[in-house]
Amino acid sequence: MSRPIKSLDHEEIKRILNRTDDRVIFEKTNIIPNEGELFLELMEYVDYETIGTKAVLGVDIYQYSTYGEFEQTLIPFLLKTILRSTIDACLAHHKFIFQKYTPEMIENRFISTGDGGFFIFDTPLHALLFACNFSVVLRIYNAYHFFPRLRKIIGGISVRFAITQDKLYSYDNDFYGRAIINNARILSKDTLNRCLIDENAYSWFTLNMDGIENLQVLTIEEIANIHEFSTDYDSSLLEKYEDEVFCKESSRRQGIINSDILKIGKIRAKETDMNIYNLHLQVMMHLVNDDDPKQTKVVTVSVGNLNTSGI
Repeated sequence: MSRPIKSLDHEEIKRILNRTDDRVIFEKTNIIPNEGELFLELMEYVDYETIGTKAVLGVDIYQYSTYGEFEQTLIPFLLKTILRSTIDACLAHHKFIFQKYTPEMIENRFISTGDGGFFIFDTPLHALLFACNFSVVLRIYNAYHFFPRLRKIIGGISVRFAITQDKLYSYDNDFYGRAIINNARILSKDTLNRCLIDENAYSWFTLNMDGIENLQVLTIEEIANIHEFSTDYDSSLLEKYEDEVFCKESSRRQGIINSDILKIGKIRAKETDMNIYNLHLQVMMHLVNDDDPKQTKVVTVSVGNLNTSGI
């Protein structure tokens, strides 16, 4: 069962400080105070061990600064439009896996950076499926099927992805934690438009599906047996709705038709070395035009690429 995001309250921390510290103090002689009482109270309140882990998907538009000034003013609108279409696609294509999400929840957990941002999910599988659907929407935009005239004005868009899993908490209606810090550092190191994942995300796939390579053969019933999806999830949705990626029977003709993972190096974050893996997927999806259901299209896209140059 997914642990809710722990929230630290500004007013509660302020009350602790008011009891155990001085907001301002001027003395003739400066003395380093004894912080023991404050330290213990803050340790008890924060209780770092109870802060849960979340998966973070980082998305970054490649070479955003090279677009013209006029085009840059339109990219935030385009990005938000693509994100909302991706959210709708995830909720429509993966009703069982995304059953605990609403559009508002996903948007409220999105941290915008202007040229991309960070999405917060319960598991790396949620993050990966979101990246797959994002890539499909982006492809139909780049191929002049989605706002084609706007595509002609702005030009093509390329992105890079990073998926991390680590501790994450909220404070003052914002989100913080190693999951976000590590994700940002991975994205900043990549210049090859890849989909990079950290050791924790890699280990999650290894534990729950014997490795990312098995994504191409897993059924939706096998996904439902993963621990996070076997508790407090409505299994009746498995019979009511098809999943666009994970079929009821193993198939290489739909969904993830190829998956490759390679360790490419380490980066250093907070004095800790992180192993980084390069993920490459090929995903096939059947799309229907919401404005005209008679119009359908089969699209195959790559998430990440096979370039294994170092990081």
